[in-house]
Amino acid sequence: MKAIIKPLAQVNLKLLQTFLVVAAESSFRVAAEKSFRSPSAVSAQIRQLEEQLGVALFHRTTRNVRLTDEGEQLLECAQRALLEVEEGLRKIQEAADMRRGKVSLSCSPTVAETRLARVLAAFEKDYPGIEVSVRELTSSALFDSVRNREVDFGIGPAIDTAEFQFDPIMEDPLYALVPKRFITTAKRSISLTTLSNMPLLLLNPATALRGMLESAMNERHLSFSTRYEFTQAQTLISMATAGLGAAILPKVALPSRTDPSTYVLRIVNPMLVRQVSVITLRGQNLSPAPLRLVELLRQLLPDPDEQRRQRNSGERLEF
Repeated sequence: MKAIIKPLAQVNLKLLQTFLVVAAESSFRVAAEKSFRSPSAVSAQIRQLEEQLGVALFHRTTRNVRLTDEGEQLLECAQRALLEVEEGLRKIQEAADMRRGKVSLSCSPTVAETRLARVLAAFEKDYPGIEVSVRELTSSALFDSVRNREVDFGIGPAIDTAEFQFDPIMEDPLYALVPKRFITTAKRSISLTTLSNMPLLLLNPATALRGMLESAMNERHLSFSTRYEFTQAQTLISMATAGLGAAILPKVALPSRTDPSTYVLRIVNPMLVRQVSVITLRGQNLSPAPLRLVELLRQLLPDPDEQRRQRNSGERLEF
């Protein structure tokens, strides 16, 4: 059959779809079953496409169907075009999702009350059409919300488990807010052993921070006494300022201005650092709107001044 150049507009795109199925299956019968048509209808569509293009696309025998050289070329071009169309449709859908999407997340209280507002403000400015809902939850409830798919993702501490995927955002060292009536020091750090001899003010057992502290104590055969347990970091700060005990806090929760009656001391021997992460179920893929919010979290959740100081000089501690 002599090749005749035909205008592209005459080629029926539906016929190309049938061609792709026949080429993939090397069978008119199987292609007919997959496209819910009769074999004669599929064969007629291929003949129509060949007439439009002016070339034979398949070698047909009683035993098999295989592509001609021209068919191979068309297959390569059609597959490439299909990928480009799919990519274009995906981008269009993502753009639409970004204009009218929804994002739901859960966040640990210490991060929510100190760092989350500036991230949400930036996100709302860039994407005013996206509805964002936030749940402020302690660790156990936060993990339940991710596990039960009540939220797109969580923001909280990383733990040792294979159930969740943890995407690190920042490291958050633990500090002690110690009333000066318990200790006199010129240092900027305090050992866990020294702390264990003071009355401690702790977040409640439902928090991962409390679990980290208890594990470190147990590893060193230390015990501690506490008369007060709270959910909010600000309550611990108030209690420590009143001289009721040494408050154990992540750095993000430390007050910007320290009361002169207290020391702010980094916990050492061992250094205790929690990793704040975006938490999803393992294997879960986020849609475009949540992904964009995660990008902003990476950029804005860490303190830029703190990062710059640590890059320039490091955070030197006294032991």
